[in-house]
Amino acid sequence: MSARRRVVVTGAGLVAPGAPGVAALWENLLAGRSAVGPIRRFDASTFPTRIAAEADAPSGDAARPLGSDLGGRGRIWDFGVEAASQALAAAGLAPRGPWSASAGLSIATGMGTYGHAEVFGAAAAGAARDGFDGKAFAQELLYGLLPHAADRQSPGALAARLARAAGIGGPLLASMTACAGGTEAIGDAFRWIRRGEADVVLAGASDSEIYPMGLASFCLLGALSRRNEEPTRASRPFDGERDGFVLGEGAGFVVLEELEHARARGADVLAEVAGFGSACDAWRATDPHPDGLGAVLAMRRALDDAVLSSADVGYVNAHGTSTPGGDRAEARALGSVFGSRLGEVAVSSTKSMIGHLTVAAGAVEAIVTALSLRDGLVHPTLNQEHRDPECEVDTVPEGARRVDLRAALSNSFAFGGQTACLAFVRA
Repeated sequence: MSARRRVVVTGAGLVAPGAPGVAALWENLLAGRSAVGPIRRFDASTFPTRIAAEADAPSGDAARPLGSDLGGRGRIWDFGVEAASQALAAAGLAPRGPWSASAGLSIATGMGTYGHAEVFGAAAAGAARDGFDGKAFAQELLYGLLPHAADRQSPGALAARLARAAGIGGPLLASMTACAGGTEAIGDAFRWIRRGEADVVLAGASDSEIYPMGLASFCLLGALSRRNEEPTRASRPFDGERDGFVLGEGAGFVVLEELEHARARGADVLAEVAGFGSACDAWRATDPHPDGLGAVLAMRRALDDAVLSSADVGYVNAHGTSTPGGDRAEARALGSVFGSRLGEVAVSSTKSMIGHLTVAAGAVEAIVTALSLRDGLVHPTLNQEHRDPECEVDTVPEGARRVDLRAALSNSFAFGGQTACLAFVRA
């Protein structure tokens, strides 16, 4: 039997709240800086939640590998193009190079890469020049905008355009598995390389739900924190007084590469992806099984896939959204997987500082997990002020901690029951 192909991370790029790239985010996380604040992009004064972690729009630098002409199609699109460009540049891969014809692309996005806010907002503006005209609105929407937005509303639109710009000719996948999407996209890419379907895959996710319809949807679900007067203290995963998550936005992409392929071209390796596991507990639309059964399955499958035991793992980048039921279920799942060792495992939530990037969360947090392995550092979880006896995990409350890590897990769970976990090992 031939040796199993190994998969490594050779490039990473991201756009996140308070951070236009990987180095800036890592610095902020280690320093414990929150990017949560009042919503600035629109008037949220009538909403029960008026805070979020907003990211600055990319500049559209013409020097980026995928060019500036791919931008301007909405925030999800712009975030994704920028993060993918950064990842390729970090990996030392030029678009349409010798690597690209057989390379793959695996991404996850939200409800359409050209957001509802842009489509309906532009139509409304065009119909309100002399007082709102419903007929003019319909004409603007149906004849002026939707025909041009059709290819942007498809979840596969960003994937197709990125593949075209980069010259990628191998397998392509665009998935929508909600907040597990970024992790699922990287996991699928990992499997392609292991099976020999590609030597290089660009993988990641992009999303933005910080617009009136997106905010309203999560408010109606009762999922968001209402600590409007103290935004930096609102996201408090595993804390006893958590009351919901904080919306974030952005994108994260990685370049995954077969190890020998990376070595042959002298690429720097950030970390090794050793295993991937996914599951679905199908409990309720917005709530996981109280004991986190899907999360347990995903973590155990990732460990088995990586040929690791729970004793090898020193860090978990938790899904940790700051919802009462979700954090409790994840804590129980961690207890099931790690048993008596749970107190020895550092568990931190990136969402405590940058909010929940929804579909993109897992991709950004996978990058953070890889950085932890590279540097032997884990970032803190903010706002750990009230102990929850049902969440007995070491959330690294005191600040960044130096840890000798061999292996780490990155968890992502979604409304609808999707659960996913990536297992990384130090390069």
